[in-house]
Amino acid sequence: MPLFLQAGPTIMTGSISFFTCLYGYAEKAARWAVLASGALTIASVLLITVDVLLRKFTGWTVGGSDELSGYAFAISTTWSLAYATLQRANVRVDVLYQYLPVRLSAVLDWLSLVCLGVFIGFVTYYGYGVVAESISNNSQANTPLGTPLAIPQGLWFAGLVFMCLILALMLVRASVALITGDIEVVKAIAGVRSTQEEAEEEAAAGERLIEGERK
Repeated sequence: MPLFLQAGPTIMTGSISFFTCLYGYAEKAARWAVLASGALTIASVLLITVDVLLRKFTGWTVGGSDELSGYAFAISTTWSLAYATLQRANVRVDVLYQYLPVRLSAVLDWLSLVCLGVFIGFVTYYGYGVVAESISNNSQANTPLGTPLAIPQGLWFAGLVFMCLILALMLVRASVALITGDIEVVKAIAGVRSTQEEAEEEAAAGERLIEGERK
């Protein structure tokens, strides 16, 4: 057997191991991103609460709480997209999907990932145009704070870029799995979450809650 044919399976196995390791790092990064997004949302809620209470009892105001909370919502949304996609939390219509052959449904899973990537790619492209225009025009918010729009828009755009990187990794890993016939990996990356998976996740969350109450 020629040497390159002997080396083929070894190279493929090494590539799969590399992408599996990289996929693990991506999941950790996405988890930290969604935690930071949650913290940002909570901080904006606390700011609004303080502002409302001050207005009610003292007549004072923090100022800009509504503006800052809007920025926080936009930024936390884009930085949470990657985690939601990795966890397959996006809504999918599976009325016919569940009755299709396994291999055909795997191809559709891969195709749905491609379509999502194209959509996010367009959003990111036009998002860059928004940020670039704000930078070139030195645009500022028409508010008392006068926030340079490039700052919140840049953070919002960075979340879209992060989503594109995660989607690209998912698509490459799913493509390799589809080519090699590893249907289970394709399902784990891009498939619709099964009822059993959701039940197991709820059970695990319940166990963590019980352990927390015991402590």
